[in-house]
Amino acid sequence: STTAGSQKQEKGYMVDLNGYIEFPILGKLKVVDLTRKQVADLIKNRLISENLINDPLIFVDILNIKITVMGEVKSPQVLQVEDSRITLLEAITRTGGVTTNALLDRVAVIREEGNERKMYMHDIRSSDIFYSPCYYLQQNDIIYVTPNKAKARNSDIGTSTSLWFSATSILVSIASLLFNILK
Repeated sequence: STTAGSQKQEKGYMVDLNGYIEFPILGKLKVVDLTRKQVADLIKNRLISENLINDPLIFVDILNIKITVMGEVKSPQVLQVEDSRITLLEAITRTGGVTTNALLDRVAVIREEGNERKMYMHDIRSSDIFYSPCYYLQQNDIIYVTPNKAKARNSDIGTSTSLWFSATSILVSIASLLFNILK
């Protein structure tokens, strides 16, 4: 990104429906399912192999990642993160923090890894959180702050509704991921 005066202008490459970006001089590059480092290596290797630049320095970042925060937080929402770097604790703070009904030792991060979703449980009061693979959040992560038993017991949501809610949230996340890829 560049800064002109006080106005920030971001530049990037949109990933098309087939998982390609249109990169100047190099043309279409397939980037779907690649990590940021793999994309940087792909661009660097192409620039070198085509004798365009001898020793390029390539930095790849994701613009506008989305994180879903729900459950016992004051303002459940989908966070738009412009700098692509946010921690689990920052995401919870941006939603107004946890409610008095939150179980602080039952904070889940649901993450898509490969073709499956994995759930990681955290105790946000413990220093162990800093060593979690989910401390730094990734695109389309879902944070769910679990309610305490009294809140769960008094809620109108039954077990089948909870399962429906979980399934719906996963479908929404998948739809969000597809929307971002198809942009």
